[in-house]
Amino acid sequence: MQVTLKPTLVEKEIISSLSFSDYRKVDQHPNLQAQLASATRLGNAYRGKVSIIFEDDEGLKRVDTTIWAYGAKYICLKGGIWIPIDRIVEIKA
Repeated sequence: MQVTLKPTLVEKEIISSLSFSDYRKVDQHPNLQAQLASATRLGNAYRGKVSIIFEDDEGLKRVDTTIWAYGAKYICLKGGIWIPIDRIVEIKA
């Protein structure tokens, strides 16, 4: 899957101020669950950063950070920042 629009690069610290209240589901990469698992291992074992492409209520965004954990509905980034999984388009290592 190729993302055709260029996402806006944001700092991890502002994600908590972004709005995810619009309950739409985005077009996700078909291997997103595998990307989540791999990125979480990379973050925990090697403190490695990944690019997370996601969509808030205003449009496509990108953040380069470490994923510490993920569950059924959210991922947790370094610093206790949460992003809903149903708004993630793709994760690139």
